[in-house]
Amino acid sequence: MTTVYSLDQLCALTDLPKRTVRYYMQLGLVDRPVGETRAAHYTPRHLEQLLQIRKLADAGVSLERIREVLAGGESPVPDRVRQPGAISVLSHVFIAPGVELQIDPQAAGLSPEQLRAFVRTVMTEWEKTREQ
Repeated sequence: MTTVYSLDQLCALTDLPKRTVRYYMQLGLVDRPVGETRAAHYTPRHLEQLLQIRKLADAGVSLERIREVLAGGESPVPDRVRQPGAISVLSHVFIAPGVELQIDPQAAGLSPEQLRAFVRTVMTEWEKTREQ
C-alpha cells in the first residue's frame, strides 16, 4: 500500500506553511495533488520534492535554480551531515520476523519507482534464501 499524506501532514513533515506549498505547486516546482478538493492527497514523491526544495531554499538557492535542479541539474548544495534533531523520512520494510529493511530514499537517491523495484528484488532474494 502506498503512503499518502494530507496537506496538513505534508506541511508538518516539511515544516512549510500551506501557502508556501501551494505557491510551489503554482510555480510548477511541486506536482499537483492526487485527486481534487477535500479528497486531494499527496504521495512520498511530493514529500521528496518539498524536502529537496526546502534544503536548497534554506541554503539560499533561487527558485529558478531550484527549478533547474529539480529538472535533473546538478545541485549547488552539498549534502549536509545529519545533525542531532534532524528529521528524515524513512521507509521500513518488514521482510520476515527479525528481518527489517530501513531505507532513506532521499539519501539513497531513489525515486518511488526505484524504491519499489529495490524492495521487490530484496523480497525475491529473501524468498530464494528461505527455499535453500
